[in-house]
Amino acid sequence: MSEPFSVLGSALRDDEGLVRAVASGRRKGLEPPAWRRVELRYVDLKAGRHLQVVRYDDQQAHTANHAAGAAAGAAVEELIALPFGTWHVETATATHQLRVTKKGEPLLHTKRRTAPVEPDRGHDREKSRLLEESDPLFAALGLSDADGRIKPSRRAKFRQVQEFVRLLDDCVGEAIAQGKLRRPTVQRPLRVVDLGCGNGYLTAAAHRVLAGVRGLPVQVIGADVKEQSRDHGTALAATLGVSDSLTFVAGSIADVEVDPAPEVVLALHACDTATDDALARAVGWGAAVVLAAPCCHHDVAAQLRRADAPAPYAALLRDGIVRERFADTLTDTLRASLLRLEGYRVDVVEFIGSEHTPRNTLLRAVRKGPRVSGGAEAAEYDALVGAWGLTPRLGVLLDR
Repeated sequence: MSEPFSVLGSALRDDEGLVRAVASGRRKGLEPPAWRRVELRYVDLKAGRHLQVVRYDDQQAHTANHAAGAAAGAAVEELIALPFGTWHVETATATHQLRVTKKGEPLLHTKRRTAPVEPDRGHDREKSRLLEESDPLFAALGLSDADGRIKPSRRAKFRQVQEFVRLLDDCVGEAIAQGKLRRPTVQRPLRVVDLGCGNGYLTAAAHRVLAGVRGLPVQVIGADVKEQSRDHGTALAATLGVSDSLTFVAGSIADVEVDPAPEVVLALHACDTATDDALARAVGWGAAVVLAAPCCHHDVAAQLRRADAPAPYAALLRDGIVRERFADTLTDTLRASLLRLEGYRVDVVEFIGSEHTPRNTLLRAVRKGPRVSGGAEAAEYDALVGAWGLTPRLGVLLDR
């Protein structure tokens, strides 16, 4: 085992010092791991200390506990052998970032803590959280009461925020570790914009996790066409005491100006073709990371109502509810295809469980190379829109 992986393994087997570890991504040229993400930490159970391993597929989390010592060591060796592209490991005294290059070489970056932290060994949490219920953010958002407990009526929103920040943290951390996103500095903070930010809940949550939890220098901007949203967000930033690095502006997605151009673009529940406008702006800015959670999908649905379905798919358009659901799926499939043609690696994942909201798809895109002008992927996209007689809004904006 190489030196970087030896350091990693030692940290993961240390049941006294390990705070939290996350493995994600995949190595170039290898089959992706069976799990898109794995989280590790040690917990104290009635049977003693165990390594808790939470494996995530595209639908749910699978948890297993391994007794500290030989059993935990065996689980660690098995996980290290999987072809994950990045590891983020936090210990009581340091943070380790391991990235495997395109040539298969592991590169380890270690940052020592200025003061040691105390690992949380509790096992009764819903899942590993980046933000606890008592975090000041939730009080400012009106989700928690005076005792720092989430209000029963706001628990669904709390879960949405938790899942969003986990996905954002995972994506940004992986992009930095892989060199797709530069490591920010105080002189050059990470530039993030949330297009169609609405009341700014998730904009503020993004700032809180990136700046407050991860300690990254950031400049986050929330943009919405409503002046009321700008005023509400500005007041929220003042309440949190972060007005210097969290700001809000009023303007349409097409017209908002961000200089220098943002490196991370968020578009969360922008209605209908507003998501397409946001994705086009992200591409135009050359954003390294894009996270989009589409809302309603009226544009393609309306085109399908006028279309003649290609054989033998007429049944997909016969019943209204089936046609609408198919339009949702087809719209996001076309968006993902177009982003891939623009040089992004795209994952389509579940944002939050469908029991909380039916609009639970997230497009997670990381720039990997230049725009694709032809080839099999372009031909596949052209064939798909041609077969259904569609003119997707994003395709028009990107001149496809």
